[in-house]
Order: sequence, then C-alpha cells, then structure tokens
Amino acid sequence: MELVDICFNFAHSSFRPDEQAVLERAIDSGVTRLVCTGSDLEDSQKSIVLAETYPEHLYATVGVHPHRSVTWNDRVTQSLQTLAQQHTKVRAIGEAGLDFNRDYSPRKAQMYAFEAQLELAIDLGLPVFLHEREAHKEFIHLLARYRDQLSHAVVHCFTGTEEELAAYLDLDLHIGITGWICDERRGHHLHTFIDRIPGNRLMIETDAPYLLPRDMRPRPQSRRNEPAYLPHVLKTIAGIIERPPVEVAHQTTSVARKFYNLD
Repeated sequence: MELVDICFNFAHSSFRPDEQAVLERAIDSGVTRLVCTGSDLEDSQKSIVLAETYPEHLYATVGVHPHRSVTWNDRVTQSLQTLAQQHTKVRAIGEAGLDFNRDYSPRKAQMYAFEAQLELAIDLGLPVFLHEREAHKEFIHLLARYRDQLSHAVVHCFTGTEEELAAYLDLDLHIGITGWICDERRGHHLHTFIDRIPGNRLMIETDAPYLLPRDMRPRPQSRRNEPAYLPHVLKTIAGIIERPPVEVAHQTTSVARKFYNLD
C-alpha cells in the first residue's frame, strides 16, 4: 500500500539526530509521500530545505500555527509569499487557523494571522492546511467568508463533534484524521460518525512527532510518533468504517495526491 502523510512536523528538533532513518522507516512502511508542515517562518524555511533535500518523497507547507500568531507581521507575510513563489516544493499555506484551548497567542492575533493566511492562499492559488481547536464558531465564520475564493482546504487532525464535522463538510472542506482516533480516552467518539466523511474528502496523517497512537503494541520506547506508524491509523479507520485497508489506502492516497498536486 502506498500512503501519503499529510502532516509531518519534520522540522521538529527531535528528528534531527536520525532524520534519514525516520524517512527510511516511513518508506519501508509504505508512506512514500510526506508533507512537511510549516508552523512559523523558521519552520517553514526548514521544511522547504528538507523537502529539497529529499525531493523524491517530501513536500512542504508554509505558514504560522495559531499558537505562534504573535509572530505574524508584514515581514512574515512577504517572506512566506516569496518562499511559496520561489520553491516548487511548497504545496499549501498553513498550518493556519484558531486554537482557543490554551490561547498561547491572543485571540485577536490569531484571527489576524488566520485571515492574512487565507488571503495569501487565495493570492497564490494554493490550498490551505487548517488547524482548529475549541474555536469552531469563530473559525467557521471567518473561513466561510473566503471559502468560495479558495481552491481547497483541509481541517487537519479533526477531533470535533458530529455537528462540527457536518458544518465543515457543508463548506466542502477536506478532513484529516490522525492517531487521535486510536485514543479510547479522547477520540472514541469519532468512531460513531467518521463514516459520514465522503471518500473524496478523507485524508490521513500522523502529526508526528505528536499524537503517537495510544493503542500501539508494542508501544515505542521513545514515545515519539513518526510517519512509519501511519498504517496503524489507516487500519483503525478502515476497521471503523468497515472497508478493506487496501481500499482506504488507495482512496486516501488518491485524494491527497490530487489535493496537494503531488507528482
């Protein structure tokens, strides 16, 4: 099975000692295309470098995560635009959105950076890679204003309610599912309604090094998640929606390749 990991935080420092081995394990497990996520300007630059170092398998996004929205300014806007225009490995804007769970950045700053990145994606004709946590009302209100002008948009690491999922699908958004669904404490509610996600909107991801699937056995000693574990997420989803893993693999890979225009 060939898989695409649509969210791999490869710029994270935990991957530097063994980055090539991590990538080799991913490829050996069938994860042959990986999208390196930009969480701020520095991470976006690092993700591009990594994508150009391993061009056969990696791509990049550029953006500013809501936790880091306080870093957004005109220089960041121009820098991200230049990166996206000059590097063909950049395939989306983000990780952009709102996160009111801990408010690492003031909500006003989050709204400003989110809207600026939606405008940037529209100007560049790129899809947007989105993050939302405990900010659904504000998130969807702002996104709806721009949706008709955006090419594609994916809400990554979806962990919300059935009603929130319906609202996202009504906006023709794609949905990314992570190992959160493997967590019986926090993600089990997803089992009751993820079959509502149309096959042409579903993508899968690890969000590595975060969100190591809780039910993995044996559990990796490092507790670091990595793309090689994406097949575990795939099989969990396939079991829940009662479809063969190979079928889900083929469909989610096809959707991801089209969404990110992967070669």
